[in-house]
Amino acid sequence: MLSFLAKLFIKNREDTSSPKVRQAYGMLCGSVGIALNILLFAGKFLAGLLSNSIAVTADAFNNLSDAGSSLITLVGFKMAGQKPDPHHPFGHGRIEYLSGLLVSMAILIMGFELVRSSIGKIFHPQPVDFSPLTVIILLASIAAKFYMAYYNKTIGHKIDSAAMKATATDSLSDTISTTAVLAAMLIGRFTSLQIDGYGGVLVGLFILYAGYDAAKDTISPLLGQPPNPEFVRDVQTIVMGYEHILGIHDMVVHDYGPGRVMLSLHAEVPADGSLVILHDMIDNIEHRLHDELHCEAVIHMDPVVMDDVRTNCIRKKVGELLKNTYPEICFHDFRVVEGPTHTNIIFDIVVPFGYREPDEKIMDFLQEEILRLDASYRTVIQVDKAYTSNAL
Repeated sequence: MLSFLAKLFIKNREDTSSPKVRQAYGMLCGSVGIALNILLFAGKFLAGLLSNSIAVTADAFNNLSDAGSSLITLVGFKMAGQKPDPHHPFGHGRIEYLSGLLVSMAILIMGFELVRSSIGKIFHPQPVDFSPLTVIILLASIAAKFYMAYYNKTIGHKIDSAAMKATATDSLSDTISTTAVLAAMLIGRFTSLQIDGYGGVLVGLFILYAGYDAAKDTISPLLGQPPNPEFVRDVQTIVMGYEHILGIHDMVVHDYGPGRVMLSLHAEVPADGSLVILHDMIDNIEHRLHDELHCEAVIHMDPVVMDDVRTNCIRKKVGELLKNTYPEICFHDFRVVEGPTHTNIIFDIVVPFGYREPDEKIMDFLQEEILRLDASYRTVIQVDKAYTSNAL
């Protein structure tokens, strides 16, 4: 159904990198979610009244909250698509993450309330009336929610949306919880066990877990997380494909919401190259990154001396020191500056977050070992952290 609606209402629906297409998908999924969840609420509420089941009634109100969550998602995508303005020069893309966070908060509140009311039903149980209509409604709900989980997950991955993935998680938890409600009803029908309240608690716990999982996925991009490894590889492939680029490092990616990415990196170029030619090349790379990866890129040029025998020899020995003792650490921006009394060996090292050795110990080790090479050597070391999954 959703594929058919996408064909009708979304132009260029395969161009998911386009902000307008992403917005259209989000609003379409939100609208379908509102309609289906309201229908499910009406059906389950009727089933709860007929069966006198707290678990079925609670599950009905869970679907009503899902309709509200879908409304939040729809509004979030609409607001996220607004153009940048003087007060928000980087756009409004992060509203999509905020909408996903609101959805997860609604899920957590509903789960807590369901557990609370179900515990009361455990201590004060009431018989559940069994009816074929109730079973049919619950089976239809399971099928509908499974379909909603599938299409939300598919679209979430297609447009890389944390909000859609959170909604998919919620729908899948609803499928499991409704199955638990149906199982509790059938057990009560064919045995003397009254486990309606326990079924409600189980449903509530599923909902709480789904809310926690959804909140985790939406908070991470708000706090700042490493970029997608595939995006990093694409940047590497494009930049390193140019003749005069010797290496890249210090890549930093700022995510201001889907379709609004700011990228900066350092590119090593020959120190004896033509400044005009190199600058023209960097301009071309920045424009290509914008056109192909839809990001605003700023590239800093680092001149590297490649034909000095002494510098190359020391660089090789420093590389061997790190490889033998700290293989997870790489270095860049290597320079040798000679003075009248000593020679400065200048370079940056990239130390992973939470590394097994403190930065100071690593720097002391390098200072001591480089001093062994020549008593006149002094190290000037800058410690960097890897802001991507690859140490650039």
